[in-house]
Amino acid sequence: MAYPQITLEQLRRAAVTRTLFAPTDLQSAIEKLEFVQADPIRAPARAQDLILRHRVVDYKAGELERRYALLEVEEDFLPNYGFIPRALQRWLHPRSFERTLKIEAETPHLISQVLEHVRQNGPTHPRALEKALGKLSVGNYWGGSSSATTRVLDALHYRGHLRVARRDGGIKLYEVAHLELHLENPLESAEKARVLVHLLAKLYGPLSETSLGGLVSLTAGYGAPQLKLELKAAFKHAVKFELERAKLEGVNYVWSLGLDLALEPDLLEPDGEVRLLAPFDPIVWDRRRFAHLFGWEYKFEAYTPQAKRKFGYYALPMLWQDRAVGYANLKVLGGVLEGDFGYPLGEPKGKTFKAALERELERMRAFLGLEGAGV
Repeated sequence: MAYPQITLEQLRRAAVTRTLFAPTDLQSAIEKLEFVQADPIRAPARAQDLILRHRVVDYKAGELERRYALLEVEEDFLPNYGFIPRALQRWLHPRSFERTLKIEAETPHLISQVLEHVRQNGPTHPRALEKALGKLSVGNYWGGSSSATTRVLDALHYRGHLRVARRDGGIKLYEVAHLELHLENPLESAEKARVLVHLLAKLYGPLSETSLGGLVSLTAGYGAPQLKLELKAAFKHAVKFELERAKLEGVNYVWSLGLDLALEPDLLEPDGEVRLLAPFDPIVWDRRRFAHLFGWEYKFEAYTPQAKRKFGYYALPMLWQDRAVGYANLKVLGGVLEGDFGYPLGEPKGKTFKAALERELERMRAFLGLEGAGV
């Protein structure tokens, strides 16, 4: 197969700019991205907020949680757990498969009780449900124990019977999901799978065929297990016939249609700003691509023993122009933003970079609602 010729610079610019669009309103940003990965760790803010701050005008930490009930947005699974436009759920549901979830097998009597309680009482806090139905602990996937009723809420949400109505201090309150999720979708399974594969290629591309295959496998395991076979077939067909593709330094890259990097090398021009990115930002998510395009390996080490960490608990990759030049670990102490910085390939020299970094730290302070001097 003859691949078009592209350069590392063209690919790097595309990887940076394709999802780093001009800041817009919150609903539009989520619709443009189509998936915003969530994570509960707050260091110095949750991943979903760190992702959206670069793409929403004057975004503040926690804004998605505060405004969630007013948005056409749902918490759901795609390759992982996160936030999606409500219209996207038609490609993921009805989410049905033969395997019984662990909590469903352990407490079958609770399923109907929990669902009926939520139907009768509206948005339900897990603690209120536990008080109404009684406290019962079950083993979880991490070797500890969890509330059985909370696990049932999660299972019913995953199945599409419940939705997250809002959060209270980070705790999910559930209500009955929109009726249409329970109905058979007239769309063909093959078309659903095709749409999902192209969505992943659009959000995370350009990326290697291997990485796209991994994302499709995650989606088949979490977001749409009922489409496992169709997703596999759609992936194979897409990389052969439907996606743009090129080979660079032995890696087969693919991305969604609409941009010919070989013919339009000057289309994507990076700006001069520094941006501290979430570990799950679309620019960062594919660790293979990150290492290839930026020349060093980034690792997320929040769950790595402290003595073995190289980058830190929650290192935020540092993007400058179209290069990932380093990382920062930030924390707020006494209302002041503090941080440690690392530069695997050497710290950029000159006043231009230092000024851009300070502007980014000032934006971070505003995002966090801090006042006064920081780092």
